[in-house]
Amino acid sequence: VQLQASGGGLVQAGDSLTLSCTRSGGSLSGSAVGWFRQAPGKEREFVAGISRSDVLIKYKDSVRGRFGISRDNAENTVRMQMNSLKPEDTAVYYCASVFAASTRYLPRAAEEYRYWGQGTLVTVSS
Repeated sequence: VQLQASGGGLVQAGDSLTLSCTRSGGSLSGSAVGWFRQAPGKEREFVAGISRSDVLIKYKDSVRGRFGISRDNAENTVRMQMNSLKPEDTAVYYCASVFAASTRYLPRAAEEYRYWGQGTLVTVSS
């Protein structure tokens, strides 16, 4: 299983970006998918996640209302739309997936996820 995260870049505060997480060699439809981020000198943290069949969606409190996560099964992709970006959103963003037998399984803990993408850098200037 290979996950490819893409869409990062350098933007100004208030701008938007859309990150994409695509799986090669299989489908994401049976998996819970999470987005995590890691800023320099900080621990990796959960940002958003979507459960199998999109039954559950979870967000980190500081991004709720600004970020939106969605799944496109036709393109085998999970996207995260990030609006009203702030300098504190600057980080390397990773997507991760884990097979989910239950549509209500959506962990926030990084160690629960089996497969990880390589990360994409988001830099928000003030």
